[in-house]
Amino acid sequence: MPYYVYKISEQAGMSLVKNLELLGVSDSFKDAKAQAREIREKQDGAEGVSVKVMFAENQLLAEEQLLEHREKPIVMEHEK
Repeated sequence: MPYYVYKISEQAGMSLVKNLELLGVSDSFKDAKAQAREIREKQDGAEGVSVKVMFAENQLLAEEQLLEHREKPIVMEHEK
């Protein structure tokens, strides 16, 4: 399965709406990680923009996983 590198941007005040831009596809995690790191270094610290690597069977599944809304985990007092 390939690794997909995505640029994810969110508009201010609209955390549920995400724009995905496919930046690259790689067969090895090492190459995808290096590509993502290089892109992050070139960013000018833009707010609401992140770069992620997703492992999936195809591009559609990768995008579905990235768009999935996840609840923040509850941190117990002893875990802080």
